[in-house]
Amino acid sequence: MTQNKTVMNWLFIFCFIVAFLVSFGGFTRLTRSGLSITEWNPISGSVPPMAYHDWQAEFEKYQQTPEYKLINTDMTLEEYQYIFWIEWTHRTIARLAGLFYAIPVFYFLFKKIIPLKKFGVYFVMGILFISQAFAGWIMVASGLVDRPSVSHFNLTIHLSLALALFSLALWTALNHKYGFQTKKAKWSLASKLSLLSFVLIIIQIIYGGFTAGLKAGHVSDTWPLMFGKLIPPNLFTPLINILESPQTIVFIHRWFAFTILIAVPILYYVVKKKNYSADIQNGVKWLIGVVILQIVLGILTILSFVNIWIALLHQINAVILLGLAIYFIHRFRALDRNNN
Repeated sequence: MTQNKTVMNWLFIFCFIVAFLVSFGGFTRLTRSGLSITEWNPISGSVPPMAYHDWQAEFEKYQQTPEYKLINTDMTLEEYQYIFWIEWTHRTIARLAGLFYAIPVFYFLFKKIIPLKKFGVYFVMGILFISQAFAGWIMVASGLVDRPSVSHFNLTIHLSLALALFSLALWTALNHKYGFQTKKAKWSLASKLSLLSFVLIIIQIIYGGFTAGLKAGHVSDTWPLMFGKLIPPNLFTPLINILESPQTIVFIHRWFAFTILIAVPILYYVVKKKNYSADIQNGVKWLIGVVILQIVLGILTILSFVNIWIALLHQINAVILLGLAIYFIHRFRALDRNNN
């Protein structure tokens, strides 16, 4: 496939929009605004309530939800409007992101800037975008029936699909920047370690999604101890706790981060020993710094009992970390092909 600067710029901007959408989704969750709009109307829902009776109708729908009945029973219309606007903005950003994908991609296809036979990757991006939108509504719907919160599995699926879209778009943008490589090559140690770091980051993000969905960050506001112990008893009994117990999930999320802190310095050691270029060595140093910052933000989130702004920075930094991991896999694989 031929490199194209216009397509590259479009993809990089699209990556930023998706990352912003994910971050704003985190803000929506942290402010408990996600269940404020009880219907999914992709087109008509783009117009917010205007008159008082329209607002009252929306509020009455919300009053039928478990969240209102069990948590927000004393909420006023004005307070409801605040969380409504946050969720409406989240959905509006998603609609705009969809348009920012669809209009350029069809233009590039029509103009044959993207050849039809090479359209597959862009088609997958579209499917991922639609899938994460459907997953988002399924997630919301899971909190409107008999519980005042969404399913942590559905939340994590919604998040994972959005990040898969971000990752694929970023990888394709990097292809346009550095060139599409079709030549097969053996995986160098640096490439393997960068892939390992990526996998560890994905696992950590998945447990971050579980933690967010179960509000497990509120389980304990102490670190490194939890309930006064370094390793509380019965965390893994039964084993299903690793997927369902808030205490076990947040414990895993707290400590699994340190596997990444081990893997990335090992990557730097290999890069240094193999005498990679100075920009790559400095880049891996920055990667180590972002990992350390992520852990510090995670600890501060715990100690602040999930302060909204610290928790949001923690999530934004996770997306940055994921992006850096993708960048280094791409760079190392390109070097593998050039050296073979």
